[in-house]
Formats: sequence, C-alpha cells, structure tokens
Amino acid sequence: MKGTLWYTGFDAAGLAEIKEKFEKQLGVPVELEYIEDKSLIGGFIAHIDGVSYDMSFKHRLDNVRAALHDKTGDIPDRKAADSGDLETDSNILSGRLSKMQFGGENPADGGVDESIRPLVLLPKRLSKLKFSGEVYVYGTVTSAGDGIIQVDGLSGRRYGELLHLSGGATAMALEIDGDHVGAAVLSGDPEVDEQVTGSGHVIEVPVGDSLLGRVLTPTGEPLDGEDAPVCSAHRPIESPAPKIMQRKAVSRPIQTGLISIDSMIPIGRGQRELIIGDRQTGKTTIAIDTILNQKGQDVICVYCAIGQKASTVAEVVDTLKKNSAMDYTVVVSSPASDLPAMQYIAPYAACAIAEGFMYSGRDVLVVYDDLSKHAVAYRAISLLLHRPPGREAYPGDVFYLHSRLLERSAQLSDEEGGGSLTALPIIETMAGDISAYIPTNVISITDGQIFLESELFHSGMRPAVNVGLSVSRVGRSAQRAAMRKVTGTLRLDLAQYREMSVFMQFGADVDSATKNMLENGIRKNELLKQPKHAPYSLAQEVCLLLAADNGIYGKVPTDKVGELSACLLAEIQSTAPDQLANIERRYDFDDDSKSYLLRIMNRAADKFAASL
Repeated sequence: MKGTLWYTGFDAAGLAEIKEKFEKQLGVPVELEYIEDKSLIGGFIAHIDGVSYDMSFKHRLDNVRAALHDKTGDIPDRKAADSGDLETDSNILSGRLSKMQFGGENPADGGVDESIRPLVLLPKRLSKLKFSGEVYVYGTVTSAGDGIIQVDGLSGRRYGELLHLSGGATAMALEIDGDHVGAAVLSGDPEVDEQVTGSGHVIEVPVGDSLLGRVLTPTGEPLDGEDAPVCSAHRPIESPAPKIMQRKAVSRPIQTGLISIDSMIPIGRGQRELIIGDRQTGKTTIAIDTILNQKGQDVICVYCAIGQKASTVAEVVDTLKKNSAMDYTVVVSSPASDLPAMQYIAPYAACAIAEGFMYSGRDVLVVYDDLSKHAVAYRAISLLLHRPPGREAYPGDVFYLHSRLLERSAQLSDEEGGGSLTALPIIETMAGDISAYIPTNVISITDGQIFLESELFHSGMRPAVNVGLSVSRVGRSAQRAAMRKVTGTLRLDLAQYREMSVFMQFGADVDSATKNMLENGIRKNELLKQPKHAPYSLAQEVCLLLAADNGIYGKVPTDKVGELSACLLAEIQSTAPDQLANIERRYDFDDDSKSYLLRIMNRAADKFAASL
C-alpha cells in the first residue's frame, strides 16, 4: 500500500515510528513518500489509500479558530466579541485554551488530552497514540476544465457540500455517484491529481447587522474594498422553507412608491411578486425604486445581482448610496465574469442573508436580478456535468431550482417572531414571450407578476406596466385602507381606455360619453407616469389618486397632468402637512379630511389652470 506523508518536526527515527504505527494499524506493509512541509507548524498529514490522517498542529489551530466563531459556542459577550475588542478576544481565547491542559502524562492529572494535542508535542508517546478523531476520506481530481471537476475516491459526500482542494481551490458537490463526485468550481484553478476533501457541511454565509451597507460575493467576501464583515452567526445557503403552521396570512403592504403598482398590483410583505419583461424595459428600476422607498419603513433590503455587468452593479450601488439606501441594504453580486457556480449560488446566499433578518423578527425585501441568468448558469453547469438536457436544453429539475428558492419567502406567525421575507424575482423575456419555459415556470411559482411592455416603454410610459397582464394574487388584502378608498375604478378605467384607444387609431367617430371616457383615461394614464428614482409616499399617492377620482385633472390639458401633480403636492405640503402626516400614521382618512384635501387641490388646480 502506497501513500504520502507531509510532516515537520520529525527526524528519521520519528518517521520510521510513524510508518511502523500505520503498518500495525492497517495490517499491511505501507510505502510512504515523505515531504517536509513547515506550514503544518507541527505533526503530519498522511494520505494512504484514499484516507487522510490529519495530525497537524495547523489543523488543530484551525479548529480552535472555528470554535471561537461558532454560533453555538459559549462566548459570554457576543456583542463585545463582534466589536473587535482585543482584550475581550484575548479573554475568550484564554477561556478556550484553559480547557487544553499541557504537562503531565495523565490527562486527569493535568496532562494532555489526546484528542486535542498535536502529535509534534508527543514524540515519545507515539506508540500510545490512536489514529482517530482526525481521519477523513479524500479523493483525487481526475479531470478539470470549464469550471467543472470530476473526483474519484471521495465517498460520504452530500449534495451542495463545500469541497476543499489541496491547491487552495474550492468547489461545490453537485453530482454524487458512490465514491465519484462531480463538482462545480467556486474559486481557484484546480488541476488534475489534486487531492479533494469534504467539509462536512453545505456552503454557509455570514448573517447579521454587520452586513448592512456592504457589497459581498455569494460566499461573503467583500467587494467594496473594506475588511471582511465580522459576524457572530452563519446560515447555510440552502435551508427548508417555513412550514405552513409557521406562517400567517399576508396583510401588510410593501409600498413601492409607484402609483401604478401600489394602486392596482399591491405587493404584500411575505409575497413573491415577479417583475417580468423584455430587456431594457425598466425592470431593475422598479426594484431599485422599491428599495429606495423603504427608507424609514423599518424594512431591510437585499439586492442580488446575478450575471450582471460589474459596471451595472456599480451604478446600482452608487444610486443606493446617493439616496442613503445602503444604510439598510445588503448587495450580493456575482457578475458575468464569475464562474457559473458562483452565479448559481448567488440567490440562495442572498436568501440566507435575508432569512437571518427574517427569523429575528424583521421585515426583509430581497430582489433577485435576474433569475433568467441564474437558470442559464445552472444549465451550463448541468450540461458540463453531462446531465440529460430537456426543453430548451435546461435540465429536468430547473423548476425545482427556483421553487425551492422562492418558497422560502413568507410572512411568519407571531409565535415565530412575526418577521417577513418579500421576494421580487426578475425574469427577462424575449420579444414579450411570457410562454417560454423559464417565464412560465416562475409565473406558476410566484403570487403574481408585474409585466412591463416594450411598446409602452418606447411610447414614453414610465414605468411601462401592462395593467391587463399584471396581477397580484394577494390583491387588496395587502393594501392600506386609504389606498383602497381611492382606487375603486382605476383599473377598469385604464383597461377601457386602452381598449378604445385602438379604435381611435383608425379615426373612428365616437359619441360624447366615449370621448369623455377616453379623455379621463388619458389623464389617468399620464398620472401613472413617474420619473426614475422618485417614489411617492403613501400620503402623496392617496392625494393624487383622490384628485384623479374627483375630476380635478380635467381642468388642465392632458400634457400638463404631470406639472399639475407636482403643483398639487407642493400646495398640500405647504398648506396642510398635518393631513399628509395623519395619512402616513393612520393609513386612512375620514370624510372631513377628504373634503379638506379636495378644497385645497381644487383651489390649486384653478390657480394652475389660470396661469396657462
């Protein structure tokens, strides 16, 4: 039997004793290749017939380091430990090491605990040492290329487990067949004949408040040029969705600040609302505006960029910083230059970070931008792993790819802390085809969709929401009472207008009632136009919709609707700011407030119309 032994701190007699010990334990002659490696600090690592025996000092120190950061460890003051206080950290380390007694022959008499003491400290007691506790299986890379490695001899692994290669690279196990493992490379450049060991756990990411304002990779490494975040807890990127009994009904809204969405396609906290449309139709803009509108709403936001250009992600981060939104936002980025495996794990890592806040009783909004590129990355990995292709060359489990991600969004019950995780997945269509494979999959998983139409976008409609194809399955139950009072016929009026406007293109004659209906529809359509990154508050939206519902916009030409909106809001802000604050606080208004607001807006509209 052949093997390799990396060592430091042993002479020829010590190495011969190690060899003799292995032959006695294994019962067969062992031929070892000896390699001195001072990075081990002390002890040895032996690889023999697919099994690794790690008795190095370096490995033990790594275990101590991991224990100090273990969320289940008995660190007395977690906040102090996270603060970077050197004196506190020293006391913690001393408390840990006090359990490791060094000195006599008998551990009970203050001697050495065999399970923790490195072999280099026991050169005279080698015959009494048992090769146990640090024994693990390793495999060998048989092929490497295109971000995929094939490993033989690595048994006992599980799907999604993090693998470590001897050259420093890391990979993720995705194909397991006995002792053969197919894995996707996360980092590094693996080579054939490298040795691979399993970590025993799936990939984890740090979670906690220290991530706020940071830009991270899917594995938690910083991308913003700052030090790595210090977190007291980690979560696996894959975890079960909350059970039915852990959830409760969605009843509170996530205000996007966009009138067209908040009035007709409300999004509830704990809902999964798909944003779908062709390239360059404003999908990301809607998501960013929603994040900007959460300022002061006690909502944590997580933005996950999958397969985007690094410059695009930088622009998003810059927009969030300029609007002071990074204070409550975490950005997880896996740009197009990343390996497919990193793009594959990105949304799961973002979801795990969001879950860390949700299970602590917080409300969280997570944006996946976008899942089309996520599916493409998974397709590339699957084809390279020689999985059979299905429709559009996607593997058969591509539906499960997104369903297990989006099912983790929920409104938790009060017994579970009452936190919520709201998901805004983004899907890119081609030529408006929502019947393609990935769009139909995600539509069937989510609780509604916001469909953005290229034709509306190019006609100047911002946001370019197609009211007919957009829907929220949570509906008005997630709307505030004030919003429900002013949106009664809005959707119907817009649908009638867009249907009748088709006939007007042919110059058809219409009666006065139809003409009035078209003019009303045009004005309401103009009302829904909003500039980029300028979301409205709930009170502002209610006032503008109240004005539209009571014919105030009929006093000005259709091309002046936007200017009148700004005039009305400025007048109310200067004349009755208490009314706006009351709506924001109570989420409702009474008849007296309604009459008062209408008087102010009618007076402002008359003054504005007279100035034209």
